[in-house]
Amino acid sequence: MRNVKLMMGSGLSAVAGMLMTAGLGLAQDDERRAAAGLAILGGLLFVFLVFFLVYYVYLALALQTIAKKTNTQDAWWAWIPILNILLMLNIAKKPLWWILLLFIPLVNFVIGVIVWMGVAEARGKPNWWGILMIVPVANFIVPGYLAWSD
Repeated sequence: MRNVKLMMGSGLSAVAGMLMTAGLGLAQDDERRAAAGLAILGGLLFVFLVFFLVYYVYLALALQTIAKKTNTQDAWWAWIPILNILLMLNIAKKPLWWILLLFIPLVNFVIGVIVWMGVAEARGKPNWWGILMIVPVANFIVPGYLAWSD
């Protein structure tokens, strides 16, 4: 009987040992999955940042070109984050205090469209080009069109 208890005890400890080993293997798999997930997240963040940087440079170049073509002073303001909004207001011939309206939700959306409409008119284009800034793909095309078209 004593031998049976020893065999059962050693069998249970062997099963427990196997389960613990399998648990450690699963923990390592979870760590690998977490590391892979973080690597994918980091890659996506990098792609997003590169896309944002390219769009920012494109928009700044377009705004600077629009300012030069409309003979607006301080075209270099296009490269500085808050000053580029003031530059757009100058191009559109809107009051500078409108920058305060850009901090009010929903109002900023309307003011942005109105300012882009003014920029389009300053370039001699129909003001509906400014309205196109709310269309998802067109908002990439409109600044370039207003800057580099005749």
